Amino acid sequence: MKRKLLVWVWLVFLGILNAQVHKDSPNKNISSDSPINKRVATLLKRMTLDEKIGQMTQFAFYGSTATGAVVDSNTIIHIRRGEVGSLLNADNFEVIRNLQKEAVNNSRLGIPILFGMDVIHGFRTIFPIPLAQSASWDLALIEKCESIAAMESSASGINWTFAPMVDISRDPRWGRVLEGAGEDPYLGSEIAKARVKGFQGDKIGSANSVLACIKHFAAYGTVEAGREYNTTDMSLQNLFNFYLPPYKAAVDANAATLMTAFNELNGVPCSASKYLLTDILRNRWNFKGMVVTDYTAIPEMLYHGNVKNEEEAAIASLNAGVDMDMQGSVFLKNLKQAYLGKKVTLKNIEEAASRILKLKIMIGLFDNPYRFLNEENLRNNTERPEFDATALEMARKSIVLLKNNQNILPLSLEKKYTIAMIGPYSADKTGLNGEWSLSANKTHDVSPYWAITKKIEGNSVKIIRSLGCTINGTDTAGYADARRIAQQADIVLLMMGENENMSGEAHSRTSITIPDVQRNLMKVLKRIGKPMVLILTNGRPLDLSWEDANLDAILETWFLGRKSGDAMADILFGDYNPSGKLTMTFPRTIGQVPIYYNHKNTGRPYSLATSTERYHSVYIDVPNTPLYPFGYGLSYTNYKITDVRLNKKILNQREVLKVTAKVTNSGKIDGENTVQLYIQDLVNIPTRPVKELKAFGKFLIRKGETIKVEFSIPVTEFSFYDDKTNLIPPIGEFKLWVANSSDDNSKEVNFAVVK
Repeated sequence: MKRKLLVWVWLVFLGILNAQVHKDSPNKNISSDSPINKRVATLLKRMTLDEKIGQMTQFAFYGSTATGAVVDSNTIIHIRRGEVGSLLNADNFEVIRNLQKEAVNNSRLGIPILFGMDVIHGFRTIFPIPLAQSASWDLALIEKCESIAAMESSASGINWTFAPMVDISRDPRWGRVLEGAGEDPYLGSEIAKARVKGFQGDKIGSANSVLACIKHFAAYGTVEAGREYNTTDMSLQNLFNFYLPPYKAAVDANAATLMTAFNELNGVPCSASKYLLTDILRNRWNFKGMVVTDYTAIPEMLYHGNVKNEEEAAIASLNAGVDMDMQGSVFLKNLKQAYLGKKVTLKNIEEAASRILKLKIMIGLFDNPYRFLNEENLRNNTERPEFDATALEMARKSIVLLKNNQNILPLSLEKKYTIAMIGPYSADKTGLNGEWSLSANKTHDVSPYWAITKKIEGNSVKIIRSLGCTINGTDTAGYADARRIAQQADIVLLMMGENENMSGEAHSRTSITIPDVQRNLMKVLKRIGKPMVLILTNGRPLDLSWEDANLDAILETWFLGRKSGDAMADILFGDYNPSGKLTMTFPRTIGQVPIYYNHKNTGRPYSLATSTERYHSVYIDVPNTPLYPFGYGLSYTNYKITDVRLNKKILNQREVLKVTAKVTNSGKIDGENTVQLYIQDLVNIPTRPVKELKAFGKFLIRKGETIKVEFSIPVTEFSFYDDKTNLIPPIGEFKLWVANSSDDNSKEVNFAVVK
């Protein structure tokens, strides 16, 4: 209610201000058919130093979501002075239109504003969280979801999204794992490219597109202790081999912008790292786009301890390669003084401003500041029926079947029996969208109870339910009712997990179990002896050791967005055969974290440990192995891989390795299977991981059918970086597996690479 009132006040205020219209804004004198560089150079000559620095400044829209300090609420004054290059998180069509009018008509040069927003997994139509989408391993569908998100957000006036997040994440304590694609650099790179293409279309400025923003540069996904905003420290070979590849892939996919990370990396805050932003990003990778900081990252340097004051912070960021200050106001307050004191150069200021102006020209804002801001476009490109169909398809493909004892799933519609839905997610409307669903239209969200009720309509199946408890807390008053309901049922569906505020930014956890109030309820119900299926809603890998040992089936459904209930019902009753596979490892216990499949071996590997020889790299209380490994996911059918063949057993470094295999669906139901190809470089310096994903494909295989799959991989893809960041070409002996998951070692072949 408070935010709606603020928006209304802004609309009235801006309507009054826009009555004072500058009839002839100077930017209109810049020929629209001039080369972009010429147009920018002409404009820079007309701009004052304050206006150039103003282009380098982004403010949060007053009353919008803030993830840090709100340092300046005088946005409208800065707009009229030409001191706002971009606004963050204004998502109301009329507000954006009026703010753009204010900039174009009432500032001296009429330079249009770039409107940015965190469009992370949908705009009005909410799709599964990105981690869930990655479990689909469906690149084309991921790209399609981002294309829809771009269409809806651009129709409301958004030009720029702060996505994709491409941070490699090996620690489930970190709440922002939900925004990424998991732990693997190859899969993360492929998904990064798909998401950039979905947001931006065929090129920057495509119709119904938005600018993508690669984040968070760099290595934010490995903050110490999994704690938000914490420090990162690692070797350069680790950085280049495991953490930088997805950023590089997104740069190569022509992402328009990049965001610096909150963390410091190897002793330098990322927003002041010339090594990251100039040496690697600009010089090594040839990135031509614009660099923006994360929210108030520049003033936060005072707490890191690399600068004494905000002027030093502004100088450090600009000289490192930052172009835009997100909600810090540090550039606006300090760069002019720093320039007059000869601490920064006009060249650096103008280069930063020019990158921002170029983007505005490339997406057509100078030619038409209201390019997509019309009511017809808003009507035609928001919440179309086909968007819901895509949301359902993605939700279905994101679900991972973790356990299915005695094929208890799928449930039947042909028999007469009673289902009990128990747990906090048994409610009619619950928070199934997850974090970063800021602009969601939740009126069309489908709850599991509603969807399952609809699914069984006209059949002999009966459904009863009880909440039993809240998601968190200590209140056990509902246990008795839940127990009573469970006793009346033939099968119990446990609708449990995290709430949407237990994962995401600033939501790190030291315990990654299902909250005790829910787990204790499960223990109470377990004693009744009914078959129990866990339908898990969450934003991160959890410790499900008790659940795996005690429940009959587990469905990992994540936060699935608008079509959550329909997707769950389709999987439960077999209308869709689950095909999701994990992209982050699930530990047996928090003590194993960080745990990931592509780890290094040791001199005393756990695989050689025996009951009599215990001096190996093992735990004494749990196995080293995860509960559920990377690439794992069950189906209602079975897939068998056979006849793995290579085109050559010895290749040179310029050749392409071709791998074929046969995959058979030996069950009685059609399904999709993600076939994964892993390698191991057996002898090298630096040493290489025990396994590395190098290719994958998702294939529809009919019941009883055998298909032939083929992968073609340039041998150069097996290269890696040494500790001097030199790219080392592959040479020597390798193992290769075509597998159903990272722990599937059944089909192993060998090959070698020579010069």
